[in-house]
Amino acid sequence: MKICIAGANGAFGTKHLDAIDAIDEADVVSVVDVEPDRLAALANTCGIEHWTTELEESLARPEIDAVILATPTQMHAEQAIKCLQAGKHVLVEIPMADTLADAERLIQAQQKSGLVAMAGHVRRFNPSHQWIHNRIQAGELTLQHLDVQTFFFRRSNLNALGKPRSWTDHLLWHHACHTVDLFQYQTGAPAADIHALQGPPHPELDIAMDMNISLKSPIGALCSLTLSFNNDGPLGTFFRYICDNGTFVASYDDLEDGNGETIDLTDVADSLNGVELEDREFFAAIREGREPNSSVNQCLPAMVTLDRLERCLNDAVE
Repeated sequence: MKICIAGANGAFGTKHLDAIDAIDEADVVSVVDVEPDRLAALANTCGIEHWTTELEESLARPEIDAVILATPTQMHAEQAIKCLQAGKHVLVEIPMADTLADAERLIQAQQKSGLVAMAGHVRRFNPSHQWIHNRIQAGELTLQHLDVQTFFFRRSNLNALGKPRSWTDHLLWHHACHTVDLFQYQTGAPAADIHALQGPPHPELDIAMDMNISLKSPIGALCSLTLSFNNDGPLGTFFRYICDNGTFVASYDDLEDGNGETIDLTDVADSLNGVELEDREFFAAIREGREPNSSVNQCLPAMVTLDRLERCLNDAVE
């Protein structure tokens, strides 16, 4: 399977490059990014035959089967639709769009094309969250409260690698999207009740730097999400699952119980790398001609909830 990665020099583009390196059935044959010198160096280092600063150039190459979009959030929906219209399967990094209307347009394009279109909700694939999901599905656990902290120190416009961004990140439509989808995935239904508060906007970035979100499932499970770009300390997202039969703390691919004891995840999946598992699901869905876990259609409820939260925040400002 021949793959193009757009946004290849970014933090998540490099994660996908590393993940695909461990997957025998797929090869990256084209990379796209905006800085030609860095991109040429990356292609040369990785032995990738084609690079370009224009996504359309890669889409015109007949040998390419699928595209992974790790580009700026504001470009996701338009680029994903272009991929589908060019006859390419597409995995678009989270979020698939930064408005509900654009998410719905993307889903319409997928339905018209009949191709695989998947959103990069990697939390569905991290072995830590898979372990919890499997036990919820088996009736061994009932989630009572998911307490989540998403903390970064991002008072200037830098990415996770400390390099300048060409776009502005967003606590709601990017970082909260992970937890909103995960909570609804683990509880099996869209949130019934929502509440949200945000702090004042940054004077230059013009985005809220702090946010609180509360969700309640139809059967009463709670989600408390705290997000900040002002946190000067350990960064990342930490999930505390408080269940009827134990407490568990997930950090990306790792899982501990409530007392800090490591839980063995080696039997959960074929890899302990969530991005690799996400990519494997994408390629398997293409090969088998089926809808993938985390298809854009499956992830639409998260977009609906984010739209509700945005309207809640806007109403509070007004």
